[in-house]
Amino acid sequence: MKKAAYNIVPATEEILKTMGEQIKLARLRRDLPAELVAERAGISRASLWKVESGNPAVAMGIYAAVLHALNNMDKDLLLVAQDDKMGRKLQDLNLMTRKRATRRKE
Repeated sequence: MKKAAYNIVPATEEILKTMGEQIKLARLRRDLPAELVAERAGISRASLWKVESGNPAVAMGIYAAVLHALNNMDKDLLLVAQDDKMGRKLQDLNLMTRKRATRRKE
């Protein structure tokens, strides 16, 4: 069976690795065995290992399930793209174009 190819830029790979390491550290700080976290998340131990290593093939839902298994850390996902600086700048540029108010009919 052929492995799926992913077009992931190196910077994103580093982010995934860091996120995986942080998830592993959170599990270890809580003194939770990998088997227990995997069971709570409804995944295999191998899938948990992939999450903790930052494997890009792991679905986002599995990351969320693991974070939830670590005492509801999945709520942190709400912080993703919360402050969209680039989007706001683009939006502001679009608003800067001079527009006239519509004429009132009298």
